[in-house]
Amino acid sequence: MLPLLLLPKYPTFQHVEDIHTTFFKCISWQMQETLDTSCPYYYFCDRTYPENYPPSVDILLLLFTTASYLATLIIVIMDMSSARGRIFLGKSKRYLLPSGPISLPLIILAFAKGPQINTVFPLSCMGPPILQLVLISALSFDHGTDKDIQYAFFAASTVSGIMHASIYLDSIILPYYTGFDALTSSTFSGECASCVCRKEPLIVGGKLVRYRGWSVTTVLVMGVLCLRIVCRISGWETRKVLYIKALMERLSWILITMDCVYLTTNSPPERLMLRVAAFGGLFLLICLHVLKEACTQIYTMSCVVEKMRWVSIAFQAE
Repeated sequence: MLPLLLLPKYPTFQHVEDIHTTFFKCISWQMQETLDTSCPYYYFCDRTYPENYPPSVDILLLLFTTASYLATLIIVIMDMSSARGRIFLGKSKRYLLPSGPISLPLIILAFAKGPQINTVFPLSCMGPPILQLVLISALSFDHGTDKDIQYAFFAASTVSGIMHASIYLDSIILPYYTGFDALTSSTFSGECASCVCRKEPLIVGGKLVRYRGWSVTTVLVMGVLCLRIVCRISGWETRKVLYIKALMERLSWILITMDCVYLTTNSPPERLMLRVAAFGGLFLLICLHVLKEACTQIYTMSCVVEKMRWVSIAFQAE
């Protein structure tokens, strides 16, 4: 049997692209147990996703994603000068965000067709940073100040959109990670292009990459949005509730950062420049959020000090 090598490093290996396509897009692995101690688990790919869409579809999605990111970045920079602790967006700005009522349905549609978007801008690699961008957008901005049904409907649709996007993303990346595990931790049997032998069973999603779209991070962000709805509509904003909401938001940011760091260092070795650009952009948004929070705290402290100074002056005048 031939040792299964990391194929990009061995250009002399025949049919490299075909083998990559078979492994990374396989949705049905057939397993046969054998009595051969050198090949206790025998696998071969039984079925793959349909053929990819033309590259023009990938390019359109790339342009759309870039525009959504730039809109988010510009809005963050414009609103960083605000002295308030929370950024509130008008109806016109919120439609430009990745978590808005226009962009999020398009992202869900792209994820639903994700296995076939796999040429110039493959969602198997770029789907996770797009979902992270949606989560960052949803956390960074609150929409309006009115306590009305329209706000509840908008926020609830964002929660529903995030849930659907994460589930569709898993349907893209789980076969991809499964194929990556089969490709790098197995040996070829030589009987067919996808026939491999393994020492242990192959599980859905593999064991090499632990990231999932539907995760604690996603659930926590959805919980933050739901809590915002309750607080906004009911006006139930006691000190304890506000503390819990702030804690959940901070935990969400920490988990998003950890996911980005993990994906940067543990993703399959494909589309390296695209991944570097995508996660570099996400880290920039995270750093801007940290800077905004620091400026907000400094501004709040300065206001408190100024108020205490005026109280002291008024007391001395008396």
